[in-house]
Amino acid sequence: MQTVCQIYNHLWSGLLKIAVVLSIGFFATLTNASEQELENMHQQMLDQIKQDTYLTRSATGIDRLSEAVVTALTQVKRHHFVLENYQHYSYDNRPLPIGKGQTISQPFIVALMTELLALEKGHKVLEVGTGSGYQAAILAQLASQVYTIEIIPELGESAEKRLTSLGYHNVEVKVGDGFRGWPEQAPFDAIIVTAAPREIPPPLIEQLKNGGRMVIPVGGQHQIQQLMLLQKDKHGKVTQRSVLAVRFVPLTGDHE
Repeated sequence: MQTVCQIYNHLWSGLLKIAVVLSIGFFATLTNASEQELENMHQQMLDQIKQDTYLTRSATGIDRLSEAVVTALTQVKRHHFVLENYQHYSYDNRPLPIGKGQTISQPFIVALMTELLALEKGHKVLEVGTGSGYQAAILAQLASQVYTIEIIPELGESAEKRLTSLGYHNVEVKVGDGFRGWPEQAPFDAIIVTAAPREIPPPLIEQLKNGGRMVIPVGGQHQIQQLMLLQKDKHGKVTQRSVLAVRFVPLTGDHE
């Protein structure tokens, strides 16, 4: 049985190989790639996500993604959510800068966090940390309504325009402090946080519906962070478990 460190070393080695291939000019830019080339790159990303899901199964308890999550990952084109300077890395299985010190998350982590939410049609979801809108677009494929909060105005405004232009009309974007959630729209069937606070924000726990799930990275910027799954049963009792060691940008706001 592989240790978690061995798994991470394997994953990192794979990422380095992909980066080398791209750096020698496999595709100069995605704008010069054909539709078939883009589709091939997208499929390679999906295959890597499935492999990483299997390799981390001992830690996460998930050995394969649901068909619904795979379909959502297939339908959402990541290059629409990546800065022009990084377009040729769009389908790498790694995070990428999106400006203002923020990143678009690694596709495997997006897939894992989405899977852990166990979304159903009819669900109302809160996302804290809109970024470029990629995770919100994935959620929009699975839930009826997505409410997403971004604290950096420039990112929130550009993500809203991008999501609207791509036809995601069941996503509402708000610029504000996600630590406090979105009380006007609560309660939520699921909550996902894409930046790491030092502790789980109490307002988010309060805004989670009985029977709901929250997925959130927890820990300081220079500490080992843990991806946590929090569940609230039908009586309002909260349980939580650590899923995987991760690294996210810090959750900023007035609470700091």
